[in-house]
Amino acid sequence: MTEKDFIPKAYSQSIENGTVTWESPSNIALVKYWGKKKDQIPENPSISFTLNICKTITNLTFTQKERDNDFSFEIFLDEEKKDDFKPKIETFFKRVEVYLPFLKDFHFQIETSNTFPHSSGIASSASGMSALALCLMSLERSLSVVEVTDEYFNQKASFLARLGSGSASRSIEGDLIVWGKTDVIEGSSNLLATKYPYQVHEKFKDYQDTILLVDKGEKQVSSTVGHNLMHNHPYAQNRFQQAHDNLNALKLILESGDLDKFIALIESEALTLHAMMMTSMPYFILMKPNTLEIINKIWDFRKDTGLHVGFTLDAGANVHVLYPKKEAKVILEFIKDELVAYCQNEQYICDQIGFGAKLINN
Repeated sequence: MTEKDFIPKAYSQSIENGTVTWESPSNIALVKYWGKKKDQIPENPSISFTLNICKTITNLTFTQKERDNDFSFEIFLDEEKKDDFKPKIETFFKRVEVYLPFLKDFHFQIETSNTFPHSSGIASSASGMSALALCLMSLERSLSVVEVTDEYFNQKASFLARLGSGSASRSIEGDLIVWGKTDVIEGSSNLLATKYPYQVHEKFKDYQDTILLVDKGEKQVSSTVGHNLMHNHPYAQNRFQQAHDNLNALKLILESGDLDKFIALIESEALTLHAMMMTSMPYFILMKPNTLEIINKIWDFRKDTGLHVGFTLDAGANVHVLYPKKEAKVILEFIKDELVAYCQNEQYICDQIGFGAKLINN
C-alpha cells in the first residue's frame, strides 16, 4: 500500500451541510517511538494499548461555501474558541488536502472535548487528531462515488491521523496496535497503524491502566521538538534497533503471558524514552520528583508482594500504572493509599484496554 492508494478518484455526491461526531481514545505505547523522518514517518516501530476511558469527542459541523484558496474553520475546546489551535489544524489540512480534496469546499466548525486534562501527559494529540480524521472520513464516505469499505475507512483514517500526530495513527482501532515498518510484525507499515496480528495471552486482554496525574501543566518541551532532537543524537541508531529487538521479544511475551518479562520490557522502554531526552542536545527532563517517588514506591511494593504491577511513561511526568485485572483489587488499594498523594491535586484516572474509536452521530 502506498500514499497513492488514498487519493480519491472522484466524488459524485453533493452535500450542502451536515454534522458528524466521533469519539476516539488515547493510547499508551509499550514499545515507544521517538524520532521521525519527513512526512511523519517514524524512525522506529511502536506498539500500544488502546485505552477506553481517556478519549476525545469531536463534533464536526460542515457548511458548503464558494471554493477559494483558503481553508475555513473554527475550533472550540470545551465550548471555548481556541484560535491558538488553528496553526496545527491548518498544517494538518495542508498535509492531507491531496487525500481529501473537498477540504476547501466547506467551512468547518470543530468542537472538541476530552475526558482528561489537556496537555496532561495523556496523549491528547493522539485522540484529538484521530477523532478529527474520522470525522473527515465520514464526510468523504458520504461524498464518495464508490463504496468505502470499513477496512479502507479505518486504514485511511489512520493514515490521515498520522499526518496530524504520529501516535494518532494508533488510536483508530484496538486493542493492541502496531505502527512502523518492521520485519518482526507481518503487515506493519510506516504509513498507518495496523492491528497486532498474533496470538495474545488472556492475561493481557483485560489489562488495567491507572494514570497518575503528577503534573497537569504544559510540557516544557513539546513532543515535536523532542522528536526532532533525535536527528544526530549520539545514541539514536542504537535506540532504533533496540525498538525492533524489543518488539521481537514482546511477541513471545504476549503469547506466553510472562508478566515478569512484560514488566521488565515496558519499564525499560519507558526509561529509555526519557534517557533519550536527557542525552539530547539541548537536553531536557520531563519527569518530576514525584514521578521518581512513584516509580520507587512501585518497585518496593512489587518486591514486597510479588504482584505484577509495573509502570510506563509517556513524554511527560505522569505515570501509567499497568497491571492485570486479576490483581486489580489489592493494587488499586496500594495506588490509593500510597501513590495518589504524589499526584497534582491527588488526581488519577482508572482506565483499561479498549477497542478503538466509535461513531456517535452522523
